[in-house]
Amino acid sequence: MIRRSLLLLAFLAAPAFAQGYATKPASPDGIGKVYMGREIAHVMGHQAADWLERPERDLEEGTSKLVPLLGIKPGDVLADIGAGTGYFSFRMAKLAAQGKVYAVDIQQEMLDIIEDRKAHGEPTNVVTVLGTIADPKLPANAVDLILLVDAYHEFSEPREMGEGMVRGLKSGGRIALVEYRAEDSRVPIKTLHKMSEAQARREMAALGLRWVKTDASLPWQHVMFFEKP
Repeated sequence: MIRRSLLLLAFLAAPAFAQGYATKPASPDGIGKVYMGREIAHVMGHQAADWLERPERDLEEGTSKLVPLLGIKPGDVLADIGAGTGYFSFRMAKLAAQGKVYAVDIQQEMLDIIEDRKAHGEPTNVVTVLGTIADPKLPANAVDLILLVDAYHEFSEPREMGEGMVRGLKSGGRIALVEYRAEDSRVPIKTLHKMSEAQARREMAALGLRWVKTDASLPWQHVMFFEKP
């Protein structure tokens, strides 16, 4: 009887364990949910949209240097997950003029900002997508490159979102994961909103993705490239 009870408990616990989740008392900037040893950070709400478009962002983060690192071709199908105001979506869209950019966000308010910008002259090959916390809602096997800028560490369901991203990628498709460097104490960002390269590589490997390279040329962030086999 004891053996059967233990087996039942193990079975009930298996799904959460398999996805790598645990819980702890929430820290001030976290949600108390832990994935592969990392507490997940609070999501930045649409009320802070102006911060994404702040004039000093390029000086602080070198955003004008990021897009050229992505190797975008004119006909590429791209996805900007956690697109926010479309800061990077529109920059990518100009390079993929014969392709498209899926601008994915879970906040309709952010997507409304993107649609308004399209109506006022920004590239129309940006397609807004209302995702969920567990699914980016990308078409299967359709995307050449997924960009995530300072967003992945806030995903409350990172394993499920990651699996959705992998489904959306073509074979040989890439993820460019941009996160503030946890290894550098000089980066003036709260700890839970940073991620180390080692942690990122563990989490992407769990999705079956292959690490390709890491670019450390930006002032505060590393750009980590992963490929779908």
